[in-house]
Amino acid sequence: MKPGFSSLQDFYREMGFADDVNGEIGHFNVFNIASVTKRFRETKVMPYNRRAYYKISLINGRNRAEYADKVIDIQKNALLFASPRVPYNYVPLDEDQSGSFCIFTREFLSSHRIDDLPVFKPGGYPVFLLNKTQVKEVAAVFQKMFDELGSDYAYKYDLIKNYVLELVHYGQKLQPDVDSYSSHNAAARVTGLFIELLERQFPITSPQQQLSLRTAKDYADRLAIHVNHLNKVLKENTGKTTTDVIGQRISQEAKILLKQTDWNVSEIASALGFEEVAHFSNFFKKNVGTSPLSFRSI
Repeated sequence: MKPGFSSLQDFYREMGFADDVNGEIGHFNVFNIASVTKRFRETKVMPYNRRAYYKISLINGRNRAEYADKVIDIQKNALLFASPRVPYNYVPLDEDQSGSFCIFTREFLSSHRIDDLPVFKPGGYPVFLLNKTQVKEVAAVFQKMFDELGSDYAYKYDLIKNYVLELVHYGQKLQPDVDSYSSHNAAARVTGLFIELLERQFPITSPQQQLSLRTAKDYADRLAIHVNHLNKVLKENTGKTTTDVIGQRISQEAKILLKQTDWNVSEIASALGFEEVAHFSNFFKKNVGTSPLSFRSI
């Protein structure tokens, strides 16, 4: 599993629930937020990650959803949509939590182009505040999911798919609460998360280990933001381009490996994501001022 990616198996293991994931037919499950929040406190808050599943939540309580480019503060009641394409961190802010959420895979709704739905698109506003009447209406749909999931009806999953789509369309008819999005810290958050992703790949401890993120676009895609936005933010906060920051960190690791290991230059180049030794040598000379072999002999 790549850094920053959380699978369904990870979710069930961290929550202490039985793992009944079936990857062939798709997966669906529905949970009570109060019980899951209790398990969060007993284990840990799930970190900023990209999940391998979709999630729809009816939230009652104070919470915060943190994305790369925005923070969503939820004061009371909200309907929240999450997609595998957009990493986030979800933080309960008090003990008074209630509501429900369901998780499902793309295969579960294979007959629908779910990534094209507005509530699941990157860059959107996936939180919708609800009034008391709306809370009751959404809670009723979740209750039908709970009831149907526990039934013996042979076609219960067909019904549940309809309930999931009912929630999707319910949300899409609502106006997002843009005012609840905190953006004053957005640049600092993007910079911090980028650095975290960068450092998460080091140290390199084996010639078989390889960097999974090499380019500015790799990092932008992982953060679910446009590469131009990432470049702009890093330039403003560090005075350097994304490529420069990545290059400096790879150069630093290359110097450590050349001095502290007996790996040959080809092994070091491969571990750092270079397909050709010549490309690595040119990169190293450009950033350090000398060749890898000359640096090793100093």
